Amino acid sequence: MGPTLYRKKGPLVVFLLPAFLFLILFLYYPFFQNILNSFSDITGLGAPAQGLNSPWYANYAALLTDPKLRTALGNTVLLTLCTVVFQVGIALILALLVDSIRVGAQLFRTLYFFPIVISATALGLMFNLIFLYNGGMLNQLLANLGIVAENVDWKDPDHFLLTMFAPVMWQYVGFYFVILVTGLNNISQDLYEAAALDGCTGLKRVRYVTLPLLRSVLCTCLVLAVTGALKVFDLPWVMFGAGMPQDQGWLTGTYMYDQTFNRGNVDYGSAIAILIVVLGVLFSNVANRVFTPGDDL
Repeated sequence: MGPTLYRKKGPLVVFLLPAFLFLILFLYYPFFQNILNSFSDITGLGAPAQGLNSPWYANYAALLTDPKLRTALGNTVLLTLCTVVFQVGIALILALLVDSIRVGAQLFRTLYFFPIVISATALGLMFNLIFLYNGGMLNQLLANLGIVAENVDWKDPDHFLLTMFAPVMWQYVGFYFVILVTGLNNISQDLYEAAALDGCTGLKRVRYVTLPLLRSVLCTCLVLAVTGALKVFDLPWVMFGAGMPQDQGWLTGTYMYDQTFNRGNVDYGSAIAILIVVLGVLFSNVANRVFTPGDDL
């Protein structure tokens, strides 16, 4: 049936063409239009372009001298590192623990994945209640435990990064957890049994059997984590909005949105969007080169 199916190209085209047209209309056309907008002079959201900038690279030159963008890039790089270490790292630990149990594994999978199905707006409001609203649940807990004598301002320059990063870390751990658990399930038990016969158990089994065989899955998680961190927007924006603490809390995603929709700098926002894409491609290639399995695995 397989060869017969693929000899008939008509059904394949019927199913592939609508998806291809959808990608052209909603992905590739806006992307290339965004490149054009980054070189154009656009005075406001919805306004037509007034031709090319003078010089045509003015927006990209402005990227090099924008102090807020440098702050956004620094915070985004830090968020990317935290994403790799905490999101993927914690997800890996949880996946290894759940994979080692036989009773209740499905329950833990559901519980860890549950934050993904909650909207970012709801999560942002929930973490506002924890950190910011009327002292916040966290402040009340710390006060009851006698750790602090007065409420901590979690939006001040000493704490705002923790306040902004914690919800992002928490939300997507379950996403990578499910990917890693799936990868663990694809590892044959025969390999573990053979390793046990050679005395490779416990942490040695994880180091010498599980992690090498899970390397390609980890690479996928890291690429997704890096590209996702570069475009984080929803949770920080719900929690902080445009009122970033002393202009030190910008991320590339929130700063691009602010420039485009709040300040009407559509062409400059388009240039920031192109920068995010370029950084995503570069970081993804680095992650692929570092973690792609070699010939010995």
